[in-house]
Amino acid sequence: MAEKTASGAEAAAIAAAIARFESEFAGAPAGEPEDAVGPWQRAALLEGVGAKQDIQDPQARGGARWQS
Repeated sequence: MAEKTASGAEAAAIAAAIARFESEFAGAPAGEPEDAVGPWQRAALLEGVGAKQDIQDPQARGGARWQS
């Protein structure tokens, strides 16, 4: 069997196909750890918002009385 090398255009096409495959199927980039505080939780912490406070004190911020 005779060996044949790829032409420049074929090699470029293979390299482009590999790059496209890697970009489509690559894993998610490493970000913050899962136990990190999210943006909504961070805003609530900065504003001092808490659900338990409203439930325990029904008059706080005009909240309704909690009934279970």
